[in-house]
Amino acid sequence: MDKPSLIYINKLSNGDEAFFKRLINVINIEFPQEKELYYYNINTNKYDIAADSVHKLKHKISILSFETGYQIASQHEDNLRAGNNTLAEEFDRVLILITKFLISL
Repeated sequence: MDKPSLIYINKLSNGDEAFFKRLINVINIEFPQEKELYYYNINTNKYDIAADSVHKLKHKISILSFETGYQIASQHEDNLRAGNNTLAEEFDRVLILITKFLISL
């Protein structure tokens, strides 16, 4: 599995340190909130609402250039909307990798 990186954020910021920091700050604020909401809804079997959280998290995964994580998130979102949580464990590994990556910044 590949891992998160700052490749896309570096391209977006194009050397603008203030913009780079703003993007990282937004991700550091929103990601934990969205992750917590996802876990709450997945643990209470509210799969449709959990799918909404996955959809939001998917954008952060994409911005962090994490292609494999994005593919897993997309499939997990579709599965949840169909009432199936078989990818929950795999998606959890994606969230753990991103959490560790963000802590390391």
